[in-house]
Amino acid sequence: MFVSRICGTAEQLQAPASARFACVSWIVTIPLPLFKPFIYHLIRGRRLKSYQTCSKKGNLMKTLRQSVGVVLLAAGILTLSATGGYCASRTIDDFSNGLDPGWKEKVFNGRTIYTPTMEDGHPALKAVARASASGLFYKIKFDCEKYPILRWSWKINHVVSKGNALTKEGDDYPARVYVVFPSLLFWKTKALNYVWANRLPKGAAVPNKYTSNAMMIAVESGPVNTGRFIDEERNICEDYRRLFKSDPPKVGAIAIMSDTDTTREESLAWYGPITINK
Repeated sequence: MFVSRICGTAEQLQAPASARFACVSWIVTIPLPLFKPFIYHLIRGRRLKSYQTCSKKGNLMKTLRQSVGVVLLAAGILTLSATGGYCASRTIDDFSNGLDPGWKEKVFNGRTIYTPTMEDGHPALKAVARASASGLFYKIKFDCEKYPILRWSWKINHVVSKGNALTKEGDDYPARVYVVFPSLLFWKTKALNYVWANRLPKGAAVPNKYTSNAMMIAVESGPVNTGRFIDEERNICEDYRRLFKSDPPKVGAIAIMSDTDTTREESLAWYGPITINK
């Protein structure tokens, strides 16, 4: 899976233990030989070749999380092709019955603890990150032309003080909601990454510092709205066109993540109901 931004463009890459995925679900619509060589080397921690050298272990780990992680996520997502059709407007999860079994975990560098709970009198998913980075993804295939509106609510206790979307060293967030657009050409997988930023102004969007295939969108920023649930709504079709300058493919997954592995800080967040809508 030679993503053009794998470790920036790295000449030699030793996959860290944190990036050794146990992938249990694979694509049935793409010949496995396309994936086996890369997956073998990634999981077993072998060297991958590209063009420049990654200089910092932290950057290496983060790059694998941002670039390879999204693409591996897409690999699992595409298995939904055979069963999917257009889904109706629906709730992905409101956490009223705990965590829906459709959520799957991906651990990148330490485990963020996700716990169904009650917060402010409402069901929610609590996320505690302690110098960790792991996320939950929900496979679902739908056409965002037909169902363009993503709604969710979230709450954070505080921002990541060293967080900065403009630097690799600051690429941590107390709360993120992803929309993943997988591609049969797996290096073209893209993601909209809605974040609660620290310094990036609210409404601003920038490419991720590790891969331009992931766009970071500051839906909230700074400490102003911390300590209370905020309802969010995004038109994912419009965001995709505006940021990637092309028509969106079908969505393959919704994901959430709270991460502080680069800054080594702690964060506390809650996610409320997540829905897709016409």
